[in-house]
Amino acid sequence: MHSPQLTPLTRLSRHIRSAAPADAVTAGFLAVLIGITSSVAIVVTAAQAAGATSAQLTSWMFALGIGMGVTCAGLSLRYRAPVVTAWSTPGAALLATGLHGVSMAQAVGAFLLSAVLVIVSGATGWFERVMDRIPVPLASALLAGVLVQFGTGLFTKMQHDFAVVFPMFAVYLACKRWLPRYAVIGALAAGVAVSAVRGEWRLHGLHVALAEPVFVRPEFSWQVLVGVGLPLYVVTMASQNLPGVAVLRGAGYRTPVSPLLTWTGIVNAVLAPFGCFGLNLAAITAAICTGPDAHRDPRRRYLASVWAGLFYVTVGLFGGVVGWLLTAMPTALVMGIAGLGLLGTIGSSLTAALADERMREPAVVTFLATASGITLAGIGSTFWGLLAGVLAVFVLGVRRRGKPAAPEGVRAGAQEPLPEGAPR
Repeated sequence: MHSPQLTPLTRLSRHIRSAAPADAVTAGFLAVLIGITSSVAIVVTAAQAAGATSAQLTSWMFALGIGMGVTCAGLSLRYRAPVVTAWSTPGAALLATGLHGVSMAQAVGAFLLSAVLVIVSGATGWFERVMDRIPVPLASALLAGVLVQFGTGLFTKMQHDFAVVFPMFAVYLACKRWLPRYAVIGALAAGVAVSAVRGEWRLHGLHVALAEPVFVRPEFSWQVLVGVGLPLYVVTMASQNLPGVAVLRGAGYRTPVSPLLTWTGIVNAVLAPFGCFGLNLAAITAAICTGPDAHRDPRRRYLASVWAGLFYVTVGLFGGVVGWLLTAMPTALVMGIAGLGLLGTIGSSLTAALADERMREPAVVTFLATASGITLAGIGSTFWGLLAGVLAVFVLGVRRRGKPAAPEGVRAGAQEPLPEGAPR
């Protein structure tokens, strides 16, 4: 018996549902929303420290948005894995204090040096070799330590802005019970509605226009290269790329790291004259796209990061408008949705970190040191937390087991889908 022939409209509808599942689109949107709103003020401060004009500031948003969008979508499609990139937030914080008295041209020279060093790190493969030797419980504990501030922030904000955050929490729980795929988007809708009714959106000063890139010819001053370019590279690798790889490894994706670094460095270098100061693998926002809320099938979670890339491109094209919109959002709404969107990832990370009894104590050390937020020599707690955990492994004489299994339905390596009927 022949199945009825599908109409063109039906086929189109199926293709759209396949390419744009609601959970993947939501996860991609939340990754961009949280990634930008949590640190856009730091980027603006960094640009102003270098004496950026209004046009140059818009160009920074254009270059960063396009850079993140191209690398997110391109690398995710290439490796069929949820590869999420971001701007270097610790790098922006460093620039905010280190660019005073530095011309924009000299700053661009420092951006280029940092990008070239990232390319070298990827091309030589040394960073990937280091990351492959880190036990998975430590990587999972590192991720949990990075994310725990967002989990506690949910309830901290609830204390200070109960009228907005509690309805989000209540809607999230209700949707988790009856509509689990729409729990996060339902909570976001509730937060937007309540905060709008209360008049908490800062809607003023809107100017609708496409962003225009502004080219700045780089100048190379050895003082700026050593004082800004080298530290920018160090904090980007230690505080961003390191936990970014840990997120992928903790989720079971064995995507090759070296090409990811090489391509983010190349795109960074190309866009540096327009204000792209640092691109790297994301950690917090990547956790949104690698978790089960992004898609039930691990082989399809790469769609979440592809959609994140499309949203990032939109941010770049409409840099001024999007920047205004994101900064207009109430802080309680942003922190609330960040905490809710990461609850599942925090739980799974802690489970993976503590599952191996022999690695439990080093994992706890890593988790606590990372969650402490300690900063030494300008390097954040992600690096020091991992270092403390590795030290505990060596001192306690713990032997690591073999490599972890990839998520169900995902094959280690290039993340290609398993053929139909293959053993799982």
